[in-house]
Amino acid sequence: MKAATRQIIFVICFIIAWQIIYSMKAFPEILFPSVTSIFEALKEGFVADDLMSMVLYSLSLILKGMLIGIVLAFIFSSLAVVNRVFYDIYNLIVSIMDLIPGVALLPLAILWFGIGEITIIFIMIHSILWPMSRSIIDGFSSVSPIYIESGENIGLKGIGLVLGVYLPAAFTHVLTGLRVGWARAWRGLISVEMIFGTTGSGAGIGWYIYMRRAHIDIAGVLATLLVIILIGVIVEYGIFRTVEKNTVRKWGMVRCAAKSKKLRCSGSPD
Repeated sequence: MKAATRQIIFVICFIIAWQIIYSMKAFPEILFPSVTSIFEALKEGFVADDLMSMVLYSLSLILKGMLIGIVLAFIFSSLAVVNRVFYDIYNLIVSIMDLIPGVALLPLAILWFGIGEITIIFIMIHSILWPMSRSIIDGFSSVSPIYIESGENIGLKGIGLVLGVYLPAAFTHVLTGLRVGWARAWRGLISVEMIFGTTGSGAGIGWYIYMRRAHIDIAGVLATLLVIILIGVIVEYGIFRTVEKNTVRKWGMVRCAAKSKKLRCSGSPD
């Protein structure tokens, strides 16, 4: 049985179980709505409450933050590779900053940048910069000296060596850093929007959750959570898995579990 089939069966079973629990009246309906109520709230959100524009606004914020964070992570990690002093300092900074949740920096960000998009983008940059830097540095550090010497022998040095040797050889680590950074940034964005409310230019999906909760609309909250999950699934399977399939898997850069016929490369079951 394919992994996708098992996952679909699980989702169907979960929905059925949810409806059964609702039918048993184990919880008040206002706190545990039916599946039908959740999907009706989802439809109302997109039709009447302009939920789509809120989703697009949130995605625009995370995209801006991720682009800046990715660029900074590559620059700083590349400098760390070519300069030992910078490596020691930056590695310490990454180890410290990676421990701080983005939401914990929100009070400082508000004082520094005020209430607006810049503050949210700052939190997004923080969420992706450090985990991605850690992954890139670990990946660059694991590159075989043979590859490095081969690159130097054909005249590569500095940034050319990073782009021509380090980056391709450590691409699995880079992809892992992107995945972790995206997940942290996405969670951080929703949390910050719930705390933050609206900015001068719009409201995001986190603010919509906050408003549904304020109106004790549990079905609306759950419907919005479905949107958040759906976006995460699309990014994971539609983007990251596609990139992985056409890069590291195609290049043979993943480990294959030969001991079990049920496992494919990278330890992913069918």
